[in-house]
Amino acid sequence: MRIISGIFRGKKILQPKDRETRPLKDLTKESIFNILKHSNLFEINLEKSKILDLFSGVGSFGIECLSRGAENVTFCENYKDVLILLKKNIANLNFEKKSNIISKDIFNIDNQDLLNKKFEVIFLDPPYKEKRLKILLQKLIDLKILKRNGIFIIHRHKNEKDEFPKNFKILKEKKYGISKIIIGI
Repeated sequence: MRIISGIFRGKKILQPKDRETRPLKDLTKESIFNILKHSNLFEINLEKSKILDLFSGVGSFGIECLSRGAENVTFCENYKDVLILLKKNIANLNFEKKSNIISKDIFNIDNQDLLNKKFEVIFLDPPYKEKRLKILLQKLIDLKILKRNGIFIIHRHKNEKDEFPKNFKILKEKKYGISKIIIGI
């Protein structure tokens, strides 16, 4: 796994050795950033943005954002074995000052955990078997942490039939191999 672009382009990041974590594939990650850069459905300037990376694993998405100039990334991960690698990846790139780590169950986060921040991008990469996506999205919407022109990006298995809150609008859905990306507001 590597950083695709930005100041640390080509730099490798540590990956888990177990099968409990499913790292974001480089092709899928690159496709997400191409959509962010070239879509006319929304306008996100990644530079100087605040990003929330939920189910962050080793931090592949958030670290890519930092490499491309994001102001800050809040990582949320509670799997201890992967949390160690996430911290090492952030330290190896000297991104500690631009990173916050929340190491608790994502379904238990609140505004206090998020330091009352608002985010331009909220990225969700839950385990494919996770069935509570609708509940989590509604909680995030209720917390009002997405900036007015911000977006949600969700990475799921291509065959997953998720339900979404009524106040969640899908802007774009695209499949890549065995996964799909859903972008919404």
